[in-house]
Amino acid sequence: MKVLLYSHDWLPDFGGVQTIVLGLARGLVASPSANGQGPVQVTVVTQTAATSDWDSQFPFRVIRRPGLAALAREIRSSDVVHVANPALKPLLLSWLMRKPFVIEHDGYQAVCPNGLLIYEPDRSVCPGHFMAGRYNRCVSCNAARRGSAGAAKDLLLTVLRRWLAKQAAVNIAPTRHVGARVQLPRTLMIHHGVPVPAEGTDKPRAESGIVFAYVGRLVAEKGVPVFLQAAARLAAGGYQFRAVILGDGPMRAELEEMAQRLGIGHRTEFRGSVRAAEISAALGDALAVVMPSVWEDVAPLVTIEQMMQGRLVIASKIGGLGELVEGLGLSFPPGDAEALARCMRQVLEAPATARELAAAAKLTALEKFTEQDTVERHLQLYRRLAAPGRTMLSES
Repeated sequence: MKVLLYSHDWLPDFGGVQTIVLGLARGLVASPSANGQGPVQVTVVTQTAATSDWDSQFPFRVIRRPGLAALAREIRSSDVVHVANPALKPLLLSWLMRKPFVIEHDGYQAVCPNGLLIYEPDRSVCPGHFMAGRYNRCVSCNAARRGSAGAAKDLLLTVLRRWLAKQAAVNIAPTRHVGARVQLPRTLMIHHGVPVPAEGTDKPRAESGIVFAYVGRLVAEKGVPVFLQAAARLAAGGYQFRAVILGDGPMRAELEEMAQRLGIGHRTEFRGSVRAAEISAALGDALAVVMPSVWEDVAPLVTIEQMMQGRLVIASKIGGLGELVEGLGLSFPPGDAEALARCMRQVLEAPATARELAAAAKLTALEKFTEQDTVERHLQLYRRLAAPGRTMLSES
């Protein structure tokens, strides 16, 4: 069986989508033959240029920046096409060739011209203007960033993108929230999975010197100011702790200045970007990871990774993020610094209880969110779609 995985952005850039596609490609190639079927042949297609001989390390083909004819040839020779987010060219070609294709929705591009479901004028969570047919609001949302003509073009492309998504054999959603937001036929939920950490990586935490950490991009939608405001409240109450921030982005200088202004600069450490494989070591003795998103985060991998590492996750109750953490960590309303401070206070006043909750969450994460299980579910789906005469699954 030949599977084409299309990811517009891919390595050597790192991010959630790139990590998911890499794990899926490696897992498919390593999967054993079943029912007399041979091994899975995987080709990753991307529009990201190579900066070195990056691709020689992989046990699968990588095609970068193919022309339209080359992309068409690859799709024609594949049994199943998997598109990470609804990129137009591979979807349109797959539909024209009647190839079964699936779309993995790691964003909201099928229901929002900017893909984030954020209403740009006031940076609020969009109530769903596109799906409600309020297209003038979509244009005004993106006009400041793209200009009126660019915003109108984005709207038209979203209409086409959504129509193609409706033709997909299967639309894959990583959480129930994403499935409900995109509202597409033949939607199947498959959680993102991450590799099981090696034994001993979740090293014991010290009984003193509690550390709260944030991991992610330093952009407005991630809500890092809420974390700093909550930390300032606790510091004013005499609590002893440190805050570690891993990541970089356009807000870094502003956030560093904010920490100083709030009087917590001496206990807040900005460490910049860290490679994915080095995050666990960089977090050191952090007991809890704070994820204060103010947008509807889809299904952040770092949430699952930190639960598997045995760290308590404190997260905004919003989007797929809130769904992942429900019952497994501590939650607070998005943007509510006082509520976040209360969650952090629970950890400071009862660290043993926090560790017990983190240990229970780790066991659940190891049952529900392994990369091996995610790969197997995708493989089962591809084999069903690759059956003779099958181009899509019936509605469930």
